[in-house]
Amino acid sequence: MTDAATAPDATPARGRRGRGGGGAARRAERSAVSFETAPTIERKIPNLEMLSDKTLEIIEANAEQVLEEIGVAFVDNPAALDRWRAAGAMVDGERVRLPKGLARKLCATAPAQFTQHARNPAKSVVVGGNNLVLAPVYGPPFVRDAKGGRRYATLEDFQTFVKLGYMSKWLHHSGGTVCEPTDVPVNKRHLDMLMAHMTLSDKPFMGSVTDPVRARDSIEMCEILFGEDFVANNTVMTSLININSPLTFDETMMGALEVYAAANQASIISPFIVGGAMAPVSVVGTLTQVLAEVMAGVAYSQLVRPGSPAIFGTFVTSIDMNSGAPTFGTPEAAKITNGAGQLARRMGLPYRSAGSFCGSKLPDAQAAYETANSLNMGLLSGVNFMLHSCGWLEGGLVADFEKFVLDADQLGTLHSMAAGVEDDENAQAMDAIREVGPGGHYLGCAHTQANFKTAFWRSEVFDYKPFETWEEEGARDSQTLAASRVAKLLADYQPPALDPDVKARLEAYVADKKASMPDSFM
Repeated sequence: MTDAATAPDATPARGRRGRGGGGAARRAERSAVSFETAPTIERKIPNLEMLSDKTLEIIEANAEQVLEEIGVAFVDNPAALDRWRAAGAMVDGERVRLPKGLARKLCATAPAQFTQHARNPAKSVVVGGNNLVLAPVYGPPFVRDAKGGRRYATLEDFQTFVKLGYMSKWLHHSGGTVCEPTDVPVNKRHLDMLMAHMTLSDKPFMGSVTDPVRARDSIEMCEILFGEDFVANNTVMTSLININSPLTFDETMMGALEVYAAANQASIISPFIVGGAMAPVSVVGTLTQVLAEVMAGVAYSQLVRPGSPAIFGTFVTSIDMNSGAPTFGTPEAAKITNGAGQLARRMGLPYRSAGSFCGSKLPDAQAAYETANSLNMGLLSGVNFMLHSCGWLEGGLVADFEKFVLDADQLGTLHSMAAGVEDDENAQAMDAIREVGPGGHYLGCAHTQANFKTAFWRSEVFDYKPFETWEEEGARDSQTLAASRVAKLLADYQPPALDPDVKARLEAYVADKKASMPDSFM
């Protein structure tokens, strides 16, 4: 575990920068409305394991061979090359070859699980073990809704998604770049995105990875929010570090990783796999490359700071051999997701994969089938951190408001499935069977009356009414129902409590940072 202290109070900031609080902070806390967030999923069902021990051993041996014979490239990063040389790797130009066993030995210091603290301690999450943390879509430059159609994302769209995430019961995490606010300069938008996560929600969130300086800004803003001492001793961010598959670690992502690892903040080390383009077309070949890349990335994080939290990640899709477009929800991707989970557990690392993946342009039947395939396989494969769990559309190019609430609603089924099956006296229902007897019905029996509120999971979006009522109400389809749900959530939204002094210092930090540099859209 990386947490070394008690989680911070939801309102006062702690640390060397001074303490907030006082009457204004207490009044803000009393007047704020709290919305329910379900606890992190704790699986009480076994993981599905498709690969035999023999196959896993083949993959592990081949991955070691890849690292030793082929190696990985650390480009434009002399400091990384120096670290590898000192660790015993062979460095030729920017190519790093790792003697057999070196990467796995280094990875051993990464924790098997860790706590990411939220500013509301009740919403902190444990990543690893039997836990599953659900986080929203990440990275789309476009947004879509039923009213406005497809368009470039703005900061207002970003803030709306953060609000929806905060209001979503089954979503544990506020995420990171839920969409790219293209109306804000590239070099400044990370400040506005972090500000939204910190003030519009009290769930845990992700830091910026698009530049090492922006990663440092993320940490400094957390020091204002949580207090410097708390951040120095606890993990308050989990951030996404993509590997440029095949086998390439670029300066930008590695620079961000270095900042976060040195500060004991968590990083998802995640190959970006499009089968047939960035990896072999076969399942075992892809898993070999995935394992080699993850081992090299996690090992490097431990060279920066042994014990810093790291997550075994993989983003998996296949390619349509006719059009070249990525495909989602396919059985091949499911097999890779499943196999990578087995490999992650054998390494003793938390696992990130799966999500609400689909290639559809609309939140339609294609989107539903592909999303369900991916979400369910993620649950069965032992995923611990599921990025993109709601809102993903059009191969990740679009964050869709209606699909966000449809997906977020369906995440409740993962909670229910993961809970398994109870077999206590109440679950056995022998009294009910005796009471009803042959030819009766259970609608009015004591057992049904005692359990009907919690017996069955129920969607908060779907329509369960009779046909006649449904038709009288406008014969609304799921997208229309979801649009109504979006409107209701936003109408009910109230921001979580935050010490006014902390908020003022965050606003001043953002203003000063923005004023210190000219706008850049590159």
